[in-house]
Amino acid sequence: MDHGIETPDVRRANGKNEEGTVLLKAYHSGNHVFIDIEDDGAGISRDRVLKKAIKNGIISEKEAGSLTDKQVFGLIFASGFSTAEKISDISGRGVGLDVVKNTIESLGGTVTIDSELGRGSIFSIQLPLTLSIISVMLVEIQKEKFAIPLSSIIETAIIKKEEILNAHNQKVIDFRGKVVPLLFLKELFEVPVHKEADGYYSVVIVRKGDKMAGLVVDSFIGQQEVVLKSLGNYLSNIFAISGATILGDGQVALIVDCNALIK
Repeated sequence: MDHGIETPDVRRANGKNEEGTVLLKAYHSGNHVFIDIEDDGAGISRDRVLKKAIKNGIISEKEAGSLTDKQVFGLIFASGFSTAEKISDISGRGVGLDVVKNTIESLGGTVTIDSELGRGSIFSIQLPLTLSIISVMLVEIQKEKFAIPLSSIIETAIIKKEEILNAHNQKVIDFRGKVVPLLFLKELFEVPVHKEADGYYSVVIVRKGDKMAGLVVDSFIGQQEVVLKSLGNYLSNIFAISGATILGDGQVALIVDCNALIK
């Protein structure tokens, strides 16, 4: 707030309401808890952040030009970084977001920033739920089984090959009047192919917030309550897999992280 919300006279001059608003939202989706902190303040100045980062030796001038806005905003998580002009009781002492980031990451979470100059910023924190039993839809991809958390699923559907459309080099379907991108899990997870699909696809429609995607699998097995097991420290960076479960017949089913896929 101290960085983001401007003083009443500055807000008035910019045609804003004198009172600033800070919105705190918390919700859970899939295996994660999301916390969004949003303000309608001044936003983050890309130039100010870059100037300070170059001055502090975090990046070089050459690197600065090639960074995206998101990467620039990420620089404010560097140790000892502060863009506050004056030191106050609240901010500007250079002890800040690096502590926040380290704490969140130590819990297995992530924090990202979106900002628009003059309009405000959103800090999004994603933390894993520590629930050990979850309800899932078991699906089969070739000879392997995967589990998709029910909390992320809107619906399952079977579609014909000819219903698949192409938009911006992405396969999509028209789902109840909405264009939904398709993700072929067989390709994403590089599952060995034993048998090609016939003219139909089984699709699981999943959602994260207001974004949707269709996960293409070979067949549905059914719903089940499973015990969630972590993959351990050696397998901590596997894309879009949040854990595993051991099924009744001893087979291991990997649990799909729908939020990572949609992101």
